[in-house]
Amino acid sequence: MSSSFFLKAGSKANKKTKTPAATKGKGVKTAAKSGKSGFQNARAEGPVPKKQRRPKEKDEEIESDDEEYNSDLGDGGHNTLAFSSDEGEEETAQDKRLRLAKQYLSEIEKQESERAEDRELGQSVEQRLQTDYLDSVGKLRRNIAGNLKTNEVTSVLKHKLHHMPICALALSPDGKFLYAGAKSQFVLKWSTQNGKVLDKCDVLPHREEPETGKKRRSHVIAICLSTDMKYMALAEGGPHIQIWCPQTMKHVKTLKGHRDSVAGLVFRKGTHDLYSAAKDRSVKIWSLDEMAYVESLFGHQTGVTSIDALSRERAITAGGSDCSLRIWKITEESQLIYNGHRDSIECVKLMNDEHFVSGGVDGAISLWSALKKKPICTTQLAHGVGENGVANWITAIAVVVNTDLVATGSCDGFVKLWQTNPNARKLQQIQSIPITGFINGLTFNADGTKLYVGVGQEHRLGRWWRHKEAKNNVVVVDIVLQNATGK
Repeated sequence: MSSSFFLKAGSKANKKTKTPAATKGKGVKTAAKSGKSGFQNARAEGPVPKKQRRPKEKDEEIESDDEEYNSDLGDGGHNTLAFSSDEGEEETAQDKRLRLAKQYLSEIEKQESERAEDRELGQSVEQRLQTDYLDSVGKLRRNIAGNLKTNEVTSVLKHKLHHMPICALALSPDGKFLYAGAKSQFVLKWSTQNGKVLDKCDVLPHREEPETGKKRRSHVIAICLSTDMKYMALAEGGPHIQIWCPQTMKHVKTLKGHRDSVAGLVFRKGTHDLYSAAKDRSVKIWSLDEMAYVESLFGHQTGVTSIDALSRERAITAGGSDCSLRIWKITEESQLIYNGHRDSIECVKLMNDEHFVSGGVDGAISLWSALKKKPICTTQLAHGVGENGVANWITAIAVVVNTDLVATGSCDGFVKLWQTNPNARKLQQIQSIPITGFINGLTFNADGTKLYVGVGQEHRLGRWWRHKEAKNNVVVVDIVLQNATGK
């Protein structure tokens, strides 16, 4: 309305000034009545003779009107000047980008100056910027498996609250904190620097039983952390998802929507979008910014056993007994289906946006390309066979994202490290780490120099077998590379 008002007002003014001859005498009279507008009209007609110009005293009277108006604002009208100066000094979007870029460069120079010995600082900064860019767009590839020299078990994390099998592990992005869940009702927060428990949370009081009212054993079978360490999501053995603050270990919210036990959880990298997979054959998307359910994805014919995601709006899932893997293109509302295992698929992990690794009950480990519906290569009986002649399940997989290093676990007493080469269609075992028990959880730190292993006497989902000689604890393995950063 205001814009139309000014347009109308402008059009009337134009009509009055179209014929100056007709309004020559009326302009002075209007000026006497309305002050400024009349002065503008007189100026528009041409220069005013000296004898018609207003004396200096009247000009001061007009300025005094402005002062009287500004006095209502306080400080004698100085607020207007102060406001305009602040407006001029306000940082623009381009200045902000420039300032942040300079700050980012200074931080990188500081970090690289501490590392660089034989190389020039400029080359180090250039390589770091290129690495960060490729990592942000999901195209970074690093070959570190070939540089692996030795590995050894350096420490074991044990606690009386975790007297039952360890089921799930989650490592903070900076590698300083490890969160472990077990078949007991507690999640422990460990310091990876000194190996001490910093805090704990009790899952049981926040568990909401189904309408049947039947009590069931409380155990945590999946944990995931948001990139900014604001949220921690827990699968507590039932259909609900508990949201906690990983810093304070306080309960935030319980998300309800699944109709059967939740088997896998993952945050999309750099966001608060949570993807969950459950035995009800569905994949659900949650927004933790609003603490709300977003949508459900259907396609698997049996319960979903594992889920993973990176920075893109995509998730990959293992469909258990339907022997299929699916990549869900969320924005495109479509899915890609992959088949290759002969039995139930228990776990899947993305190596990068183009390749992933899977393992199942048939004991096979498969390397896949997102562009092919069949695996690039498969290693049968990767962890051997048991005493009954049946293949040992692949119970856990971990990868160092954007590299060629993969770790797998089973119940054969070893954690195995593999080197992947999609171009050569190879999946080659490079080392074995002896650890007795069921390997229920595996996670690497960011550069692949440490591997955390969650060990239990039983499988994380049931009590079909029991290794009495095993210990329920977290094993820390140091992996030595030829160059410490693995780059």
